[in-house]
Amino acid sequence: MAYKHSYEEYNGEKMARALGYALPVSRKQSIEICSSLRNKPLVRAKAILNDAISMRKAIPFRRFTSSISHKKGMGPGKYPINAATEILKLVENAEANAKFKGLNASNLIIKHMCAQHGGNVWKAGRFRRRKMKRTHIEIVVTEGKAKKESKKKEKKEVANK
Repeated sequence: MAYKHSYEEYNGEKMARALGYALPVSRKQSIEICSSLRNKPLVRAKAILNDAISMRKAIPFRRFTSSISHKKGMGPGKYPINAATEILKLVENAEANAKFKGLNASNLIIKHMCAQHGGNVWKAGRFRRRKMKRTHIEIVVTEGKAKKESKKKEKKEVANK
């Protein structure tokens, strides 16, 4: 069955997307990562994922928090290394797709990012079957506006002159 994209306001000229189909990662961890990276600049999202992979900073868990300990500087959080690695590959893929379309890679913002339940696949060779984890992840990036300097800095520069 064909995958139906969940983001309906996709504009092919101003946006780029990447799709990970049936990735072998936890759906719950993917949902938490997606909710923490949504509407963030692409550079910052890559830094957050690299910090989670190297176990420097945890991903905050807001929805699936049962039996999760708190981490320093936040509430409940985890280091989802496998899911973060797969999502980092997708983020880099979306960045490459945006560069191919001619978008400015330094101003990219993650407009839409969602994780959905994948197909049911059973592990073989067991008397009692076990399900494999499968997740579909969709990322849509768009070119944001370049950040302007704050008004406070401009006032200080005017005052110093």
